[in-house]
Amino acid sequence: MHGFFPIGEVAERCNVSIDTVRYYERRKLLPEAPRTAGAYRLFGPEAIERIFFIKQAQDLGFTL
Repeated sequence: MHGFFPIGEVAERCNVSIDTVRYYERRKLLPEAPRTAGAYRLFGPEAIERIFFIKQAQDLGFTL
């Protein structure tokens, strides 16, 4: 899928761990990512934007 990123690339681009991305998805802070036939998550660019937003909010003192 063009324009979609595996979880490891999302984590690397956002400077967070893969577990953090999974946690945000479990907490519904990210929409559930579609999966490939091999069950790999694929995130769109909006997920990266949202993680950056979450991290900025945390830097300002907001909690999850």
